[in-house]
Amino acid sequence: MVEKIAVVTGSNKGLGFAIVKGLCKKFKGTVYLTARDKIRGLEAVQKLNNDGLYPQFHILDVSNSESVKEFADFLKATHGGLDVLVNNAAILEWDEIYPSYEAAKRNIEVNYKSLLKIEEYLYPLLRDGARVVNISSSCGHLSNLKNKNWIDMFLKKDLKEHEVNKFVEDYLESVRNGTFDKKNFADGGKHAEHRVSKIAVTALTFIQQRKYADKNISINAVHPGHVKTDMANGGGEIDTDEAAEVVLYLILDASPNLKGAFVWHDKKLIDWYDPEGDFYCTGIW
Repeated sequence: MVEKIAVVTGSNKGLGFAIVKGLCKKFKGTVYLTARDKIRGLEAVQKLNNDGLYPQFHILDVSNSESVKEFADFLKATHGGLDVLVNNAAILEWDEIYPSYEAAKRNIEVNYKSLLKIEEYLYPLLRDGARVVNISSSCGHLSNLKNKNWIDMFLKKDLKEHEVNKFVEDYLESVRNGTFDKKNFADGGKHAEHRVSKIAVTALTFIQQRKYADKNISINAVHPGHVKTDMANGGGEIDTDEAAEVVLYLILDASPNLKGAFVWHDKKLIDWYDPEGDFYCTGIW
């Protein structure tokens, strides 16, 4: 029998660490804790070892194509495939509510564009019955947008990846050339870069599910709640172990027919295509 393999990106701390911990307890297979920093990754593994949990470690910088390819080559050579993938790696620079172009670009490179690299190199390894969970946010709901043209585009049921990419690039260009308009976003456009990256993540989830419709793969996006992590800058409402529960549910317990969904932290399915919904980010991220 082929051993099942699970991978969690950006998992040396915070929510990713909690997901790895939960998988080590419940997943029947090998769990990979990944991080871009080897020392921090190995320290995280040691913490779990001290609790009698034994994930494997591999270095992975999701924003670096060569790093993602190297990891994919390793998985293919060592295990032949992959059964669970949690795309968790993300950043948010709290000190720039209205970020510079460089800060906005960093956010989008890690939070969104990394998923395109992950798809290129890791998705070919997904085996029959595989489950992919993309960690989104309340920032990733369509109600974060107020620009009608953008909303109309995202409401298209046949939305294409190149359209999402153009949305992202148009936002970045507006920051770069000084034409950024706060009125295009909810909550006065605060941390619009995070809203843009997470909306793109959620939309990409739906596109990917359609793209792989002929394969027995479940790809879903989730808002895990306002989690008490470094990204929440001291805020947050729930701890990482509690937030991890909805991700573990999608991996271990949800129906395999649950595909291309946007799931709230309480495991309810949320209508992402509701631009007037009360789901957008305010204050806590």
